[in-house]
Amino acid sequence: MKKTMHKKMTVAATLLVSLMAGSAFAKVSEQEAAKLGDSLTPLGAVKAGNAEGTIPAWTGGLVSGGEVKSGDAGRPVNPFPNDKPLFEITNANLAQYKDKLSPGQLALFKKYPDYRMPVYQSRRTAAYPENLYDVVKANAVNAELVSGGNGITNFDTVIPFPMPQSALEVVWNHITRYRGGAAVRNTTAIPVQTDGSFVPVKFTDQLVWPEFLADGRSADGDSNVLFYYLQQITAPARLTGTALLVHETLDQVKEARRAWVYNSGQRRVRRAPNVAYDGPAEGTDGLRTADNLDMYNGAPDKYEWKLIGKQEMYVPYNSYQLLDTSVKYDELVEAGHLNPEYLRYELHRVWVVEATLKEGERHIYAKRTMYIDEDTWGASVIDHYDGRGNLWRVGEGHQVMFYDVDTPWMSAEALHDLDSGRYLVTGLANEEPKFMEWGKKANRTDFSSAALRRIGR
Repeated sequence: MKKTMHKKMTVAATLLVSLMAGSAFAKVSEQEAAKLGDSLTPLGAVKAGNAEGTIPAWTGGLVSGGEVKSGDAGRPVNPFPNDKPLFEITNANLAQYKDKLSPGQLALFKKYPDYRMPVYQSRRTAAYPENLYDVVKANAVNAELVSGGNGITNFDTVIPFPMPQSALEVVWNHITRYRGGAAVRNTTAIPVQTDGSFVPVKFTDQLVWPEFLADGRSADGDSNVLFYYLQQITAPARLTGTALLVHETLDQVKEARRAWVYNSGQRRVRRAPNVAYDGPAEGTDGLRTADNLDMYNGAPDKYEWKLIGKQEMYVPYNSYQLLDTSVKYDELVEAGHLNPEYLRYELHRVWVVEATLKEGERHIYAKRTMYIDEDTWGASVIDHYDGRGNLWRVGEGHQVMFYDVDTPWMSAEALHDLDSGRYLVTGLANEEPKFMEWGKKANRTDFSSAALRRIGR
């Protein structure tokens, strides 16, 4: 059903101050929560546009039941085919826009003289299924951080803190954001060498939240499970048969992520405690850590977290051209970066969060600065720093709205290594005959070590 939201769009300055303040309390009052769907969107973003009119008001998003229809194979058709760039950011005019770019984005311009960023009209397309808006509002008055911020209590399904008061609450919103409830994807990851050469690695993965299992969430077995994840590598031949199973836990300090791998060479299933933090990710040529997937995932306990505030920023958004089946991988992938002809950046408001490695902890990233979209809670850009304090890697999440299923997600992720000049792009599906299958029924037994063994064989 198409959403209609035409209430008066006003935001008090005091609200912005309170949202950015660092408070120890997670829950908000019923009176504060009433702002969700009023001056705030149902997910907690500022509903009004900016004063300049360069960011529009949110009016319900791009939703199912609208005029635009999806294509086949779960691949949405570009709903804005006639949009043209308003302007391009290049090294020639970079100084004019640098206050709305991250240090990592600025470093890409410095690293690659030909780099450019096409900027389009900002369109606030994000939306969730209507029934989840009440869930989010209830979370606002009930959910709390536990275990020093490493877990959540009194939380239901998605977005525990739509009106966040601390950095960790913002990060947990990213980790728990809605991704369709249940989905199967066929995608390609491409580690790109400095000369632009690459060998695609093909994946099939399945993601299911316990609430969306055929037999529903179990009070016992799923009490600390956020979602179940199953991944298989289907190409190239040297990696085919490798499979990964993850039971993602809500409090990973209380109970570590449960992970198993099936190795086709050894033909056995084994526990995989290194599928966490900075453990190397399979099929990425050493360019990605385990917690780089989905821009950032996993337990936040290795870092001290600081909420910097909000800012306007040019971020990848409505990146439907990255799903265009007429564009082949060798057209999209260039030396140093993706072909700007197929990229789209828009001006949006983002939460800025800084993570600094705790004394005595170990991780290859000593600091991360995250820029998280206010409308979707998806991380749009993350700058990664090494142990010497130098900017090392720059991640960008190219977001799209899967409007047929009311789900904001990504068409691709890119992770640039500024030292080596290599980069990794994941989630591509241009050349995949079948991309997404939404709502596929699954049982808890489909995510067991025995099921993993059967898949590997």
